[in-house]
Amino acid sequence: MDLRAGDPPAVPLPAAIGPYALPNTFVHRLPDPASGRRYEVWVDLPPGVSAAQSAMLPSVFVTDAPYAFPMVRALRHRVGQRGQNIADFVLVGLAGPPDESAVDMRNRDYTPTDPLRRTARRTQHYGGQGYGGGPAYLRYLADIAVPAVSAHYGLDPRRRLILGHSYGALLAAQALLTRTELFSHYILGSPSYWFDDGVLLEMAAAYVRSHRDLDARLFQYVGADERPGPGARNSRDEDMVADTRRFQAVLARGRFSSLRIHSQVLPGEDHLTVAPSGATRGLLWSLPG
Repeated sequence: MDLRAGDPPAVPLPAAIGPYALPNTFVHRLPDPASGRRYEVWVDLPPGVSAAQSAMLPSVFVTDAPYAFPMVRALRHRVGQRGQNIADFVLVGLAGPPDESAVDMRNRDYTPTDPLRRTARRTQHYGGQGYGGGPAYLRYLADIAVPAVSAHYGLDPRRRLILGHSYGALLAAQALLTRTELFSHYILGSPSYWFDDGVLLEMAAAYVRSHRDLDARLFQYVGADERPGPGARNSRDEDMVADTRRFQAVLARGRFSSLRIHSQVLPGEDHLTVAPSGATRGLLWSLPG
């Protein structure tokens, strides 16, 4: 590789001494006895906090740990400013088996149904097979992962958040409707409510018809470009902005006294770029410093 003009001669680079490890971060192998899958949970404690000192801190569980875990960790440090803007929290990454494709894992574990078993309007969204494992994965979270982490680190059950994006938000929405008590706050980013011809919207409507209340705090965000339009960053088919508003409207019909909902459409953002900004806003709303 040629050096730029004026650069000094290159000094030989010493051999790498190993991968960089995030300080105060721990990996726990936590398999699911029912399926035999070797899931992991990744835990990161705030600076200066040990496992013995983490009692009664809030927690944020994130789906899609390989990308969301380092992102939310950075937001806690940079935006949170040691509890000034965002209350310090224990970060928990929900990771799949290390020998399994992250795409295969999220297709299976984050989705409520198998669209390939029904006559879905648009099948081009679905690659491969193995959808519909959301209920089983939520059972694993409720029975194994959340109790184990919460007990070991002594976390505050009144401030237990889940943050998910896209399919991860689809999973969080399922938890909201089927295992509400598992989390106190739900941050749903660019939720894939279009999945399987809007089956999650059907679930929400059924919940409204059969329940008197919904005790949860819900923050939704979506990029303004996540709908069809002329721009290169607009969605091609799905109007995720309209779907997000529709989900809120469906829940509003229940007039649930305990439910708090806040939704934001972020200008200039698409499905990929909206995640850092949306997660930041969700954390500021859910865990103010």
